Amino acid sequence: MGRQKQATPLQRAPSSSQMHALPNEPTVTEKSTNGSASVSETNGSGSVKAETALEPVADTPGLMQLLICVLGIYAAFLSWGVLQEAITTTSYPIRPPTAAEPEPPTERFTYSLVLNTIQSSFAAITGFIYLFFSTPKGQKTPSAFPTRRILFPLLLVSISSSLASPFGYASLTHIDYLTFILAKSCKLLPVMILHLTIFRKKYPLYKYGVVLLVTLGVATFTLHHPGTSKKVAASASKQAGSSAWGIFLLAINLLLDGLTNTTQDHIFSSPRTYTRFTGPQMMVAQNVLSTVLTTAYLLVMPHLSQSGLLHNLLPFPIPPSTETELYSSISFLTRHPEALKHVLGFAACGAVGQLFIFYTLSRFSSLLLVTVTVTRKMLTMLLSVFWFGHALSAGQWLGIGLVFGGIGAEAVVQKQEKKAKELAKKEAAKKQQ
Repeated sequence: MGRQKQATPLQRAPSSSQMHALPNEPTVTEKSTNGSASVSETNGSGSVKAETALEPVADTPGLMQLLICVLGIYAAFLSWGVLQEAITTTSYPIRPPTAAEPEPPTERFTYSLVLNTIQSSFAAITGFIYLFFSTPKGQKTPSAFPTRRILFPLLLVSISSSLASPFGYASLTHIDYLTFILAKSCKLLPVMILHLTIFRKKYPLYKYGVVLLVTLGVATFTLHHPGTSKKVAASASKQAGSSAWGIFLLAINLLLDGLTNTTQDHIFSSPRTYTRFTGPQMMVAQNVLSTVLTTAYLLVMPHLSQSGLLHNLLPFPIPPSTETELYSSISFLTRHPEALKHVLGFAACGAVGQLFIFYTLSRFSSLLLVTVTVTRKMLTMLLSVFWFGHALSAGQWLGIGLVFGGIGAEAVVQKQEKKAKELAKKEAAKKQQ
């Protein structure tokens, strides 16, 4: 929100007063530099009329801010993806080669939950450092948990984001790669469906068309990607098709992803309920809670598995590696310190990428963020086409046309709506004069 001149001096009041302000009260809200809101009350009918006539000018994010966010997300997560592949595909020798054994047995880092815990702890620290240094001198650093009411949705976000990846990885052992990649191309749909069903959010008609075009475009591009064809062929040689259990696990993964994004969006768009909340605050809060949850799981799991209680309650078997993941991963990183460098680099890139992600969430919306993330692979490939002179198939060009056609149509409609709103405001101002 932009600052505006007041008819009377602005008197600061605690941010909690905004939470109890009635809709019809003559209040003026001003966004302070640390992200909290201050409210001033005016006395006298003259000053009330003067202030109600003044409408706060929205500090709407521009195209340059969106471009910076998109480039930041792409740069950070491209590096993140390279390091993730290095961590999960590199084979490390269990013992040094000798003359008697020139090629000793190898092992790989397969401890995804430990990797996620390191990632979330790095992100929490990075977010707090950014929050601390971005706060003006003399002002208190905003809390990651400003109110009690915000704890429940933040805990829901942390649980859903922590559980989503394991369900996705588990589904790959029961479904073919084609089903998995097509479902991942449709991430926009569960986000929109959950917005409509849980939070009762309404979208203009053109928005549904844009989501449909982008989803079809990404799916078409992905299906015609050479890498996808190879992975589908490799997957087909291992298993005949997709099982109902695998599709069920994948559906849970998509719903949890959608629940994470829609709940985050709900927190940012409900300042009266949860107070004003910035991207760095959300980043710190979510990653602190995720770190606590996954660490508790890693510490408690060995004791539960030894007692046999968990095996009796769950309808599916627990892999033995999961029961002792924390201690096994520490032993692995001790044996292979070079793997630790990759893990720390992976966590650092993910933390920087999350800064851009949470800024995008707080300034734009979860639907736009998911659009950016699902089109990342396509735009990366498109960049390599112009940079290295690669060729695209007709199917890939069709996918690109659908995606950019949908995004372009949305931009045109939004520009027309913005002009119509500005014209209506000018006409209203002329009538008041």
